[in-house]
Amino acid sequence: MEQKTILIVGVGYVGEMLCDQFSKRDDVKEIIALDKEPQGEWCASIPKVTYIQHNMADDGWQEIAATHKPDAVIHTAWQIRAMYGQSKEQWRWNVEGSDKVFEFALAEPSVKKFVYFSTASSYSARKDNRFEHLFTEEEGFRNDDYIYAHEKKVTEENLAAMYNMMKSDGATLPQVLIVRPAAITGPRGRYMRIRFGLQSALSGNLKGGFINKVITTLTSYVPATKGWVRQFIHEDDVSDIVTQFVFDDVGWEYDAFNITPVSDAVYAGDMAKAVGKKVLPIQPWMARFAFFFFWHATRGRIPTCSGSWRFYSYPVVMSGEKLAKIYICKHTSKDAFQYTDGRYESWVPGNDKKPKPTL
Repeated sequence: MEQKTILIVGVGYVGEMLCDQFSKRDDVKEIIALDKEPQGEWCASIPKVTYIQHNMADDGWQEIAATHKPDAVIHTAWQIRAMYGQSKEQWRWNVEGSDKVFEFALAEPSVKKFVYFSTASSYSARKDNRFEHLFTEEEGFRNDDYIYAHEKKVTEENLAAMYNMMKSDGATLPQVLIVRPAAITGPRGRYMRIRFGLQSALSGNLKGGFINKVITTLTSYVPATKGWVRQFIHEDDVSDIVTQFVFDDVGWEYDAFNITPVSDAVYAGDMAKAVGKKVLPIQPWMARFAFFFFWHATRGRIPTCSGSWRFYSYPVVMSGEKLAKIYICKHTSKDAFQYTDGRYESWVPGNDKKPKPTL
């Protein structure tokens, strides 16, 4: 059996989960985990992991990683929460740092697969978006002043440009697979290491601290505009999709996939029902004002940066049809949001466990 070495850049929610899942495979020899933060206690307990603490935007990690001859590179690293007053440094971390990962993955001779985590946000939440319009991969990204969406759009464009330039020069390139996930959720995301995400906020499960108490108070109802909708994908499905891309034979040289369950979304009423609350109807201008106020009043500690209010006001719904041709999600969007089933359910406190009812 041929054993692979996997380089995972970014050991946060998804990256650490992939370390855990890959470590259980007999065909994995070593996992190189690269992150700017110190190694967490749980990650340190995962077998086969070699940890490199290094910011991907700073040179030096490439030489270390190259000595391990990785067969595949998975790029999950991102500073998602906007850094108040530090947009240039955030750009360096995210965009310029990603360029360094791309250069390494495309040029390193041992690398045969490269998986990059992008986003649904770069399809852009706009006033003329409609629930019934499902964004496809072929439509591509649109300009957006939300920094997360803008940086991800630029980064995907940089990857495509770099790949095409190297291909035209006759370079031997790895297979490149881009995943554009819906909001990722599940028991690990909501209960392991930190509690975060929309459902934790709406459920009042955010861990202590003044800011989280403020958020919990603000979400005693579910404030929602007429255009608010979310798609969710279960963390187990994300792990299985990436596993399939990395370890199975795939025929694409370069391709992008929306990773979301087919024809499934969670609307405001669904969210309110799932957390036992009532919907509080609001207008987009109210969301815009509130986001502006809390962003500056808390100096970014409540993540409501410029442009983000539109994603709570106007719909962005992706088509999952392309993914469904090669992978069928085991959890619907509503189930992923509402229930605690999954590989990491043992981390959910007994009173919080909410398994999907069996028929």
